[in-house]
Order: sequence, then C-alpha cells, then structure tokens
Amino acid sequence: MKKVLLFSLMLAFLLPIQVNAQKKKSKKDKTTQTPSKSKKSKKPTYKTYVNAKTKTDEGLFKVHHNNGKYIYEIPKSHLGKELLLVTRIKDIPAGLGGGYVNAGSKINTQVVVWEQFQKKILLKVKSYNAVANDSLPIYKSVKANNLEPIIYAFDIKTQNPDSTAVLVDVTKFFSSDIKAISALPSFFRTRYKVRRLDASRSFINSIKSYPKNIEVIQDFTYDASAPPSNRNTNTITIRVNQSMIVLPEDKMMPRLYDKRVGYFSIGNVDYSSEALKADSKRYIRRWRLEPKDMAAYNRGELVEPKKPIVYYLDPGTPEKLRKYIKQGVDDWAKVFETAGFKNAIMAKYPPTKEEDPEFSMEDVRYSSIRYVASTTRNATGPSVSDPRTGEIIESDIIWYHNHLRSYRNRYLLETGAANPSARTLDTPAEEIGEMMRMVISHEVGHALGLPHNMAASYAYPVDSLRSGKFTQKMGIAATIMDYARYNYIAQPGDKNIRFIRQLGPYDHYSINWGYRLVPNANTPEQEVKTLNKWIEDKADNPIYRFGAQRFDPSAQTEGIGNDQVKASTYGMKNLKIVAKNLSKWTSNQTNNYEDLSELYGELLGVWSRYVGHVTGNIGGVYEVNKKPTQKGFVYEPVDKAKQKEAMAWLQQNAFKTQNWLLDKSILANIDESGYTNNMLRLQNRQLYTLLNPRRLERMIDAEVLDNKTYTALNMIRDLRIGIFSEANYTRNVDVFRRSLQKSYIDGMGRLLNSKNTMHADIKSIIRGELEGLNFQLSIAKNRKVNRITKYHYKDCLAKIRNILDPK
Repeated sequence: MKKVLLFSLMLAFLLPIQVNAQKKKSKKDKTTQTPSKSKKSKKPTYKTYVNAKTKTDEGLFKVHHNNGKYIYEIPKSHLGKELLLVTRIKDIPAGLGGGYVNAGSKINTQVVVWEQFQKKILLKVKSYNAVANDSLPIYKSVKANNLEPIIYAFDIKTQNPDSTAVLVDVTKFFSSDIKAISALPSFFRTRYKVRRLDASRSFINSIKSYPKNIEVIQDFTYDASAPPSNRNTNTITIRVNQSMIVLPEDKMMPRLYDKRVGYFSIGNVDYSSEALKADSKRYIRRWRLEPKDMAAYNRGELVEPKKPIVYYLDPGTPEKLRKYIKQGVDDWAKVFETAGFKNAIMAKYPPTKEEDPEFSMEDVRYSSIRYVASTTRNATGPSVSDPRTGEIIESDIIWYHNHLRSYRNRYLLETGAANPSARTLDTPAEEIGEMMRMVISHEVGHALGLPHNMAASYAYPVDSLRSGKFTQKMGIAATIMDYARYNYIAQPGDKNIRFIRQLGPYDHYSINWGYRLVPNANTPEQEVKTLNKWIEDKADNPIYRFGAQRFDPSAQTEGIGNDQVKASTYGMKNLKIVAKNLSKWTSNQTNNYEDLSELYGELLGVWSRYVGHVTGNIGGVYEVNKKPTQKGFVYEPVDKAKQKEAMAWLQQNAFKTQNWLLDKSILANIDESGYTNNMLRLQNRQLYTLLNPRRLERMIDAEVLDNKTYTALNMIRDLRIGIFSEANYTRNVDVFRRSLQKSYIDGMGRLLNSKNTMHADIKSIIRGELEGLNFQLSIAKNRKVNRITKYHYKDCLAKIRNILDPK
C-alpha cells in the first residue's frame, strides 16, 4: 500500500513537469518555424524579370534578357495562334553531310502553337498532314486520331502589369538538346557517333524579336567519336538558327498541284472528301500576288501587285558583283508580265543605317540574297512556305564566294574549242557577270516555287544550237531551271553563238500557270478546268514539257539537245581540242601546274557527263505525264535502234581506251601515278550503270509491251562482245582494257550472287553470258599474244569459275 501511495505521489509530481516540457517544446517549435516563414521567397512579380538591368527586344513577343536568362513575354492574344518554326543550320563544320549539306540548309519546318494549360504554357506541334472542314462531324475524328505532340511545357513565371501577357523562361528550352528542334538528325548522330551535347560548351548565342518573327541562334557542341572534320577533337560544333514566324490569319487560296507543270508542293489528306476514301491533295508553293486594281487585271491590263516580291542584297556583297545579282532577280519581272503583273519582283541594294536603322536580313519581312564567304562552290534558293496553303512567306538565296570558279572552269572546258574568250583563266568580267546573273536567276526560280526541269533542254534540236540566230533568241534550253549551263555543241567556226544559258519560254509558261489569277474562281477546285486547258493547249509542244530526272533519257542533268548521241559526239570533238590545248591555256600562262591539275580533273568529269547522257538511252523509258483526255501513253521505252546506236557509241567512246585523255604532257606534270585507276573509275561508272538491276528489270518489262525492243539479253551480250573484242582476234590487251574486262566479270558476279530480290531472268542471262565468255577466253588464252595478256585471260577464267561454282 505504501508503495502504491509513493508511486502515485511521484506520478503526480512528474506529470506537470512533462506537460510543461511539452508546452515549452511546442513554443520552441513555433519560434523556430516563424523565421523560416519570414525567409520564404516572395511570389515573383514582373519586376523580378523586367527591371533596370534587363535588356528588352520588342517584336512579335517581347524578349527579355537578364543575367543569362531569356524570358518570352507572350501576349495572351497570341496563344493558340499558328506560327511556323523553322530549324536551319546557320554555320556548319567542314565535311558535315559529305558536302551535301550547306550553311542555311533547312532541317525541319513545323507549325506550332503556344497554349495555356493550368499554370503552364505548352508549345505544341500542329500537323496539317490530315485535315477536314471544321464544320463537318468527321473533323472531331480527325482531331481525335491526330493528337498534337507537346514539344515542351513552360512554367508561367508571372504576368505583365496589365495581365495581357504571360512570362516564360525559354533559356533551358533553347540550351538543351531538344530532338524536335535539333539541327543534328539521328542519322548524323549515328554516322558521327555522337554521344551527348556538352552543356559546358553550348549556349544561346542570341535571341532577337522582329514584328513578324523571332530568331534564335544556338551554338551547340557535341561529343562525337567520329566527327566529319578535326577528328582529334572528338567534337562537332554547329550553329543553329530557329525561326519562329507568324502565319497569316487570312489564308491565301491554294492552287492544286498538277505534275505536268513543275512546282514544289505541299500535301495533306483531306477527310472532307465525299469520295469513298480520304482524298490526298497537293498544293503548289508560290508567293501571294494580288493586283492593286482587280478590274483592270481582269480586262487583261498589266497591274502592279499590292505587295511585290523584293530581294535585298547582302551588305557584304562585293560592289563589282552587285549589278549582276540585281539583274538576275530583275530579269524575272518580264516573266511575271506574262501572268498579268508588272513590277512584280525586284532586287534592292541594302539600305544604309541612316536610311533604315532597323533593317536586318534576319527579319522575315525582308527576303535577301546572302553573299557567303566560303570555299563552297554552290548557290541555293531556299524559301519558307505556309504548310496550310503553300504560300511562300520569305526566302534567303545563298551565294557562296567560290562558286564562280566552277563556272569559269566549265566555261573553258565546255566552250573553249568554239569560244575564244573562254580560253583563259582570266575570264572577261562581263562574261563572268553574265554567268553569275544566270545562276541567280536559276536560284530565284527555285525561290518562286519552280523545281528543276531537266526535260527543257531536250526541246531544242541539236543542230539548232549551232545557229547564232536561234541561240541568241531562244537560248540553249527552254528554261533557266534546267541544268543546261553552257552550249558545248557549237563547233569552231559557228558564228554569233550564245554560250551561256538564259530564261526561256517555259519560264513564262510556268509562271503564268502558277501565278495568273483565274477569274470568278473562289475555290481551288473551281480553277482546275482553266488550269487544265492552259496545259493541254501547249501539250504537243516539247518546249512546254516538264520532266523530272529519273529513268527518262530526255530529262537528264547537264545535257542539251534532243539527241544525246549526236550532242555528245559534238561535245567530244570539242573536248579533244580543249585537252590538246589545256597546258597552253593554263600552266603555260601561270608557270605552275595547280590550275592544270584542277582543270584536268574537271575535264574527266565533263567527259564522264557526255558519256552518261548516252548511257541513259539504254533501258531508258520516256515519261510524258498526261491526263486520260490526252493522246498517247505516259511511258514509252526508247526504241531499239536508238538503244543499239547508244551501245555502239559507248563501245567506241567510253569502253575503248581513250588515249587522248592520257596526254603525257599533262599526266607527267600533275601526279606520279593513279592514271589507270582513274580511267577505270570513270569507265566503271558507266559499266555498272548498265548492269544496274533496275535498268535490267525495265528492259525485261519492256518486252511485255514490245517484243521487238532492245532486250536485256541483247544488251548484256553486246556489252560482252564489245568489252572483250580482243578475245576474238590475236590481239594484246592493254592495261586499261584488262582492268575494264575484270570489272565486267566482277559486276556480273555481283549480279549472279546477289541475295537481293531480282527478276528471275536476270540471273539466267548472267549465267549464260558468263559461260559463253568462259568458252571464248578458253580459246583466246591459247593464241599468240603477249605474256601479260595470257596471264590476264587465265585470271579472268579463274574469276568466272569462282562465280559459277563458288564451292
């Protein structure tokens, strides 16, 4: 009992102490928490991001820059509006893409929208691959089955003082490796073994805002095990340009594409169609030209457009070249008159800072011709268009400084025999200027929406190109958009010849078709009847034909004239004269061999092109796009006689050793070796073109339509008989022919043992011809020929045995 009483007294004594201790502890906790509340950061305000230290650039969005952070102030009125996001390579490392990628190359174009979702701003891609009229029920299904991807989600930092805009921090977005806007596609990453973006060597170079666009320049550095240049650095550094351009709210009425007229195009799948399937539609890409006076335009008068197409010259363009570049643009003004517009296109010199302090070639309101200090020999004519309608919004044509050297060299090689002024390394300034003018005109054509039209050079008869009267009026091809740079057909003694290309009748025709407004047409479909008539009125005239370079020998790059065998024969005659005088026109003048070496290498390329034009006839198929209302077939194989003529020409001018190309006075001064391999490489290009499975398949298919055609068996047999002609006689085989004959056997072997699917007849033909060749060489090796020829035949026989019986 005493123990219980004692325990009770102790408990009564301790309990108040514990309670008081808890109270003290609670008070202590409150006092420790209070300071933490006072230290909690205040909710950011507008002044947190925009203050005295902030640099602000006014434009489409306000862009604020402060302490390395970039803030977009996005007006709420712009949320949901469609913008075009264009990713371009601004500057590239040497060798990127193997020389086929240039500074200024477009990598990606996508429509984007900024949308608010709760406390975030989402940047979403809006696709126009699938469309439907938003008044139709199916529109909901199109939206549900084409969910728009979110590129990035930004936290809303705050609003502007009057709550009309939200602020988001875009620093991380533009300094991270975001695949959706990357200028280094996955195939480059694989090819160059790119591991990661190095953030310590990557940064935002600048962000500038203009009234209709925002331009972001990013400098990105990647760790890469196999970079295209500077291999020991294990690094690729690339400068990227992100252009965000506001798209017009009043959409231009698109014009439906017709493959019978050459235009770049955009496409989508339209689910509004009443047909039994979704309707694939394509629209041409073109500038919006609207007459100031529609009534006068409809009366057939020339009318100025409300907004002409204007190109500004790069302030860095050398003064002596400016007039030629300007002429190259202005030449198109006369072409647009065919479509009813006067003063529709022009070039202007760049304004001075006093004239326009805000002028910038990055501003989307100004299209430009940029002069790039680069050793690249090229020029390009890219443009940016609205993917909803095909309307071209802006264009920046690029001219690379060294490009004129290519034209000087080809001018000498292709026209020097008949053109005395081309026989020099110091081409007259006016002639160089004329070449530059025509290159600019060609690139402007691309920027107007016109692709290459390789069929245009086939429109003119070969011998007409030897006529001064004809060439001065018509040029050397029906369009500037063909790769028909020089008149290599004109012969020594021909008078008053135009040697340089120019705008032609097809250019007037295509611009009229694409840009002339169709009266009383309010939809693209309502224009079709008129557009179709414009085509069919010209359909029987080859001058107005459009042809893409594929399998059609009448649509080949760099060719001129409507008979490749005849044209290349003229070209070879001229090239032999040039080869004979090449030292005289180069090294004898400069007292060094650098130019001789360069021009000899390019001379071999010219020879190869002339040969290739003839090769294209064998297994070639003419393609003339037509509608069912037009007469004739779309596809017609080249007739047998023309193919046999081409094969005979190739045996004489390509596969026979071309001793005139092996001039000791040239070779012994430019290289110590490599002559046989160089010649074999050029011959193999033609040989393996002929032995291409697709070509052989076309020839086999042609037999179905015409049993009198030149067959695949005919071609392989004629090829064998010509290349091994020495084996039928007691003749030694020279080193060039020995190499070529072995290449023929190797090529046949690859076809026979290929695991790729081919027409069954191809392997039968190859096996039969190799067995025939085996018999032929078994006899030839026993003839009285020199030892190396005997060894060669024995080696060929061993190769054939290994192909026919690999075991």
